[in-house]
Amino acid sequence: MPFAREEMSAIDKKPIKAPVSVNFMGLTTDEQADRRHHGGPLKAVHQLPTATYDKINAEFDLNVRIGTLGENLTTEATNGLPEMDESTVCVGDVFQYGGSLNDGSIDDDTDCVQLRIVQPRRPCYKINDQIGQFKLSKVPNIAAWASKQGISGWYFAVVRDGLIDAGLPVYLIERPYPFATLEKLWQLSNSKEKFEADVIEPWLAIECLEDSWKAVLKKKIRKDL
Repeated sequence: MPFAREEMSAIDKKPIKAPVSVNFMGLTTDEQADRRHHGGPLKAVHQLPTATYDKINAEFDLNVRIGTLGENLTTEATNGLPEMDESTVCVGDVFQYGGSLNDGSIDDDTDCVQLRIVQPRRPCYKINDQIGQFKLSKVPNIAAWASKQGISGWYFAVVRDGLIDAGLPVYLIERPYPFATLEKLWQLSNSKEKFEADVIEPWLAIECLEDSWKAVLKKKIRKDL
């Protein structure tokens, strides 16, 4: 749709109630206007915690609805489990959307999508332009605030194609890097401090972590004089 600054954008998402096919490029019904910075195998599917909306609305006195910030997926915790957010998910985690539990094991239904977290989302100016339509006065730099807070969600790479639908159960099926929460990644990336190599090097060894984040982390290593 036409957007700010004489651009096109697909940031404004609407709920859908029918099954959608997912392949290595993401949801087949989804679009991105700027394919240089959005979409592609390492940004195939974007998930955002609904708590991000609660925090933005409370901080800036807004009433922004879910879907406004361009995410493809949101989840809701059930059965006393923790919410999926930056403090509870890790780089490298693989989640299966769909299937069922039988005797404590997850059915490996080949129609179920499997998605791996490969990087956080970096908010850009389009968030400010998008939210600007909800506020008559000048909008503050919400994108920068979200980056500082580390609450912008994450991108998945698609491990297995399949169908995804509203209301599916979500199962964590792999966690190879339990130390690598997105919350910690943001803390390291946003820090003005330098760190010993043994703090940063485990992150650099995460094969699936997108390269630009590794480049940021390499600069955080303290160099001995």
